Formats: sequence, structure tokens, C-alpha cells
Amino acid sequence: MRVKTGVVRRRRHKKVLKLARGFYSGRRKHFRKAKEQLERSMYYAFRDRKQKKREFRSLWVVRINAACRMHNTSYSRFMHALKVAGVELDRKVLADMAMNDMQAFESVLESVKEHL
Repeated sequence: MRVKTGVVRRRRHKKVLKLARGFYSGRRKHFRKAKEQLERSMYYAFRDRKQKKREFRSLWVVRINAACRMHNTSYSRFMHALKVAGVELDRKVLADMAMNDMQAFESVLESVKEHL
């Protein structure tokens, strides 16, 4: 007797349709459309997890640069001075300082002033 895929197919379809919840129209109701959309969605999710890191880094750079320009220096000179002075603050922390705690950012700027 041949083996049929009844239970296996049902499980696979249920798994795909469960992941497709929230999709629009037939993309959540029909297995084939749901599967196609799910593949695309997973691709976008994987790609954008990488892209998110890039976008945040560029946002931090813009914020640090804006704060540096308020104090008559450039981002590149400031980052070089940090490296020479041995200050190990990352861009995320520096950008947060520049946005929320300008006094702390100014103190960091003053501490590396001689290396500018």
C-alpha cells in the first residue's frame, strides 16, 4: 500500500498558514499564495535585520556630527581625537549624549580637545 501525505501535508499547511497570519486577503488564506508571500517576507526580514544596523549607525554619525559642528569641529576630527586619546565610547553612546546630555558630550569634547 502506498504512503499518502495526508497528515504531513496538513501539518505543513497549518504551519505555513499560521505564520501567514496578518497578511492581506488570499495571502493568508490560500496555501500557495501564503507560502510565496512567506518566502518573500522571510527574505525581507533577514535582509532588513542587516540593514537596520547600517541605518542606525548612519543616524548616530549624523547626530554626533551635528553636535560636533555646534562646537566648531568635524565628525572625522572628533573621532580621530577620541581614538588618539584612547577614549572607548561607541557611536551609540556618543549620539545619545549628543541628544540627551549635552554637558557630558561637551566634557568628552573638552577631554580630547588637545588631540584635535
